Amino acid sequence: MNILSEDQIEQMALQTLQDQLYKIINGATIERDYGEVVLASRLQNAIDKINPGIPKAIREEAIKNILRVHHTTLLANNEAFHKLLTEGVDVKGREGEQVKTFKVWLLDFIDARNNDFVAVNQLTIIENHNKKRPDVIIYINGLPMVVIEIKNATDENTTAKNGYDQLQTYKQTIPTLFNYNCFLIATDGWFAKAGTIT
Repeated sequence: MNILSEDQIEQMALQTLQDQLYKIINGATIERDYGEVVLASRLQNAIDKINPGIPKAIREEAIKNILRVHHTTLLANNEAFHKLLTEGVDVKGREGEQVKTFKVWLLDFIDARNNDFVAVNQLTIIENHNKKRPDVIIYINGLPMVVIEIKNATDENTTAKNGYDQLQTYKQTIPTLFNYNCFLIATDGWFAKAGTIT
């Protein structure tokens, strides 16, 4: 029986995502501030593509609204983001002489091909002097929606539960990543445990 190492499981996960037409990017190659968890240029490009009829200033204001932390708890931030994701971002602005509310969409729910799917492995995140590197983060339109933690199947003392526990630690130490999170996945190659922000 061949037991896969943590790295082999990670590479298999990335290959599976690539087969599903995700672009694969190594986190070390992304130029950004280590505290930034959103891939801002990808988010901007996606919003521009999905909302071409909305004025540029309104689209830019929508991005500012997405990046702001509005609440004092992770759960409240995550729920607020979920609402923006599913209902669109309302931004007031002028259209000619009239003031109106524009609806800016973060995802194209009608044609998935208009969305940008990326899997990033080993992205270093630093928040409040805590430095962490989740194994794989799945980004849709520059937003970190899925975090995957992989544990070593060759270590009999390590299981998917250890990965789950590590994800709980991440929520405490780098909480900004989880403002945008929809799913958490922990696996040891044999068993996967999934969860959400609760």
